[in-house]
Amino acid sequence: MIEILVTAIWLMLPAYIPNSTAAVFGGGRPLDGGRTLKDGRRILGDGKTYRGLIAGTICGMLLGLLQVYYMTRQTTAFGIALPSFGELPDALIVIFTLAFGALIGDLSMSFVKRRLGLKRGAPLPIVDQLDFVLGAWVLTYIVAPSWFTANFTFYVALTVILVTPLLHVSTNIVGYLIGVKKEPW
Repeated sequence: MIEILVTAIWLMLPAYIPNSTAAVFGGGRPLDGGRTLKDGRRILGDGKTYRGLIAGTICGMLLGLLQVYYMTRQTTAFGIALPSFGELPDALIVIFTLAFGALIGDLSMSFVKRRLGLKRGAPLPIVDQLDFVLGAWVLTYIVAPSWFTANFTFYVALTVILVTPLLHVSTNIVGYLIGVKKEPW
């Protein structure tokens, strides 16, 4: 059980970091340029910016590269064998798809939330906690299907789905308390 938990978190670290670092380093010009659709609602909103997208992707990739480096020195954590992201340069592709895909998943759900008439920061339970997981998984599966299926086994994927909402809520509360996030969800 602990082995699956460690594996799940290890594999998802490059996807867990981008959204929070996008909030920290974001701001500036919105991705949608302030445009609206025919429904009169913003495409994405002011919270989705070029700087956040780039910074979040870079931070996720940097963490993934640190994990790859760690794997050259040590292949276990807490006595548990860690899965590999592969050899460079293939590992860069996997790490990029996890990080960038997480942000694409979040952006996609922002689009849906605007269509539903939800304002920026409005909660959409469960969806808010898992949209980035779906984005990371879909993009990674499209680009590196063999790596994805070898690493995200049924129990690892299930663990990610069960643990991620708890991690997401707790890190959002911390972000809210330190003033990085405007809402604690």
